[in-house]
Amino acid sequence: MIPNLLILGGTTEATALARAVAEAGIAGIVSFAGRVARPVRQPLPQRVGGFGGVSGLAAYLQDQDITHVVDATHPFAAQMSRNAIAACAQTGVPLVALTRAPWLPRPGDAWTHVADIAGAVAALDHPRKRVMLAVGRMHLAEFAPNPQHVYLLRLVDAPGFELPLPHTEVLVSRGPFTQAEDEALMQAHSIDVVVSKNAGGTGAYAKIAAARALGLPVIMIGRPFIPVRQEVTTPAQVLNWVSHCATDRGV
Repeated sequence: MIPNLLILGGTTEATALARAVAEAGIAGIVSFAGRVARPVRQPLPQRVGGFGGVSGLAAYLQDQDITHVVDATHPFAAQMSRNAIAACAQTGVPLVALTRAPWLPRPGDAWTHVADIAGAVAALDHPRKRVMLAVGRMHLAEFAPNPQHVYLLRLVDAPGFELPLPHTEVLVSRGPFTQAEDEALMQAHSIDVVVSKNAGGTGAYAKIAAARALGLPVIMIGRPFIPVRQEVTTPAQVLNWVSHCATDRGV
C-alpha cells in the first residue's frame, strides 16, 4: 500500500510538512478547520471544514484510504487533537503529532501564568489598561466581563461580527512579525499588558520578545490537556516516521 497522509493543518509547521511531503513524492491532503477565510496555499490538495467528531473523522480515514495521520494543528486546537487520537485508535491508522515546544520565561520576562482563558479574564479584573489581546477572535466574547480596558486585536481576518468589547482597535494582518515591528506596534498603541496563548515555536514569538524588551507584563495562557501520543518536532522526523510505519506494517 502506498502511503496516503492526512495532515491536520493550520500552522506554519503544517505548511512546511506539506512542502516536504510533496517534494518526497508522497500522497497526502491537508485539512483546515475553516476558521481563516484565506488559508495559506498548500503544495498538496486541501480540504476545509470539520469532520463531524470522532465518528466522522474515522469514516473519512476509511473512505479516503488514509494510511497515516499527522496532527500539525495549533497547540490550542485540543478538541481536534483528541478526536484524532480517538479516531486513529478506532481505525488502527498510525498517528503522530508535529509539535512545538512551549515558550519558557527568560530573564527580563514578567509573566503571570494562568491555566486557561477564564484565568486570563480573571487576571484582567483591574482598572483600565491598554491590552494587546493575542488570543484569536473565537475567545473575544469571554473577555466581555472586563469592558473597561482598551483592547488591541491583531487578526488574520476581520471579525465578521459585532465586537463584544466597547473599546477595541482591530488590525487585520497576517504574520509572522518581527520583534522590531511588534515593539513599534506596542509603543504606537501605548500597550500596558499583553495577553497571549503559549503557542510555542518561532512564528508568534515576536510579541513575547517585544514585551520583554519594553518591560511589559504578559498574561501567559497555558496549553490545554491532550492525551499522550507520539510526538515529533520536524518534518524530517515525520517522513522518517512514515517510512518506518510503512516498513512495520508491510506497506
